Amino acid sequence: MAAPLFALAHGYGKAAAGVLVAMFAITQIFLSLPAGRFADRYGLKKPVGLSVLVTTVGVGLAAIWPIYPVLCLTALLCGGAVGAATIALQRHVGRLAGTPAELREVFSWVSIAPAASNFLGPFAAGLMIDHAGYRAAFALLAATPLVAWGLLRRIEEPPIEGAPGAERSAAWDLLRDPGLRRLMLMNWFMNSSWDLHGFMVPLLGHERDLAASVIGSILGAFAIAAAVVRLMIPVIASRVREWVLITGATAVAGLMFLLYPLPRSAIGMGLCSVMIGLALGLVQPMVMSMLHQITPKNRHGEALAVRLILINLSSVSMPMLFGAIGGLLGASGVFWAMGTIVGLGSHLGTGLRGLVKDPADH
Repeated sequence: MAAPLFALAHGYGKAAAGVLVAMFAITQIFLSLPAGRFADRYGLKKPVGLSVLVTTVGVGLAAIWPIYPVLCLTALLCGGAVGAATIALQRHVGRLAGTPAELREVFSWVSIAPAASNFLGPFAAGLMIDHAGYRAAFALLAATPLVAWGLLRRIEEPPIEGAPGAERSAAWDLLRDPGLRRLMLMNWFMNSSWDLHGFMVPLLGHERDLAASVIGSILGAFAIAAAVVRLMIPVIASRVREWVLITGATAVAGLMFLLYPLPRSAIGMGLCSVMIGLALGLVQPMVMSMLHQITPKNRHGEALAVRLILINLSSVSMPMLFGAIGGLLGASGVFWAMGTIVGLGSHLGTGLRGLVKDPADH
């Protein structure tokens, strides 16, 4: 949130803000497969430790020199580091589960962390921007990865297993599975919706002259809703099939994007954010659970890397597209276009039926 708001506040257009947001995903496209294999070789701590170092340096540069070119470099560094850390963490968590039911449970718990950070980050950054300026906000954000490193040092890892010696091109063979392709498509709907909300809410709030702290609170409401619903996933998933949750949640997200521009008040926007957070919060743990069940165990790292590459190809292109459309039609037009695409595409989730066992079988 802080980076695009800085660009807008200093006279850059919406398209330039979209380019800035897209840069957070560019390095993940090129580094995901090497990062997946690095995690297979070294486990959890070394990849995440390096990621903490790169992220702290990247955001620290923005605090020292808060100018647009430096923010672009910060976005590149942070994006690559976050991608590498995410793959290592997801690989580690997936190996902790012994059954499909445990997969859903562990991914629902671990997915609470990014939802919580999506609340704390925008809310804290918004307050710092309003009361202390952008330098202070970036300095605060640069310090937060160090907390992650302090927590990480207490984790005990299982022995590292031998990494598969597949060639780089072999990872894409996974997409020959039609079920995995469909799951990746539904994951794209979820990720694009998440990106749209995170990028377009600041633009819509800027159009309506909302304060940065108010925009941060709206984004925070989304994150809280996503975290709360993830606390309920173990109970929900034991009664409802995964493909039903993915399909239904995606349809609800599409509907809420169509309605989002209609409320003029911050409270109305916040309510829409809550509904979208509830819907999208359900999807990612279900996708991760299905991914680990339909992918060979010795290729989980590659599958996670392919997933990250695909969603970040979207994250590079979609914010720039959002910014360009927003410049022509306004922020409301972007919400309506994405709501239509996601809503109509949600029916594709019915093709996931039968890929994994029903919850009752576990």
